[in-house]
Amino acid sequence: MKRWEYRIIDSKDASGGVFRGPDRQKLEDHLNALGDEGWEIVGVDFLELDNRHSFLAIARREKPDGPVADATG
Repeated sequence: MKRWEYRIIDSKDASGGVFRGPDRQKLEDHLNALGDEGWEIVGVDFLELDNRHSFLAIARREKPDGPVADATG
């Protein structure tokens, strides 16, 4: 069975302010770097708070084989 780890990416991502402004190449480079690390974007939601637009993306990548943790707590 595949196991996944998840990462939240938002418009306030601290990676050099990559999501600020209309620099498409910078955004593509950042997404490609995440892909090189094995991350895959699986969902995106666009938000409007205080008349400001932002987004929230969920990325996942497969966990290496190892013991499976019990998610039921």
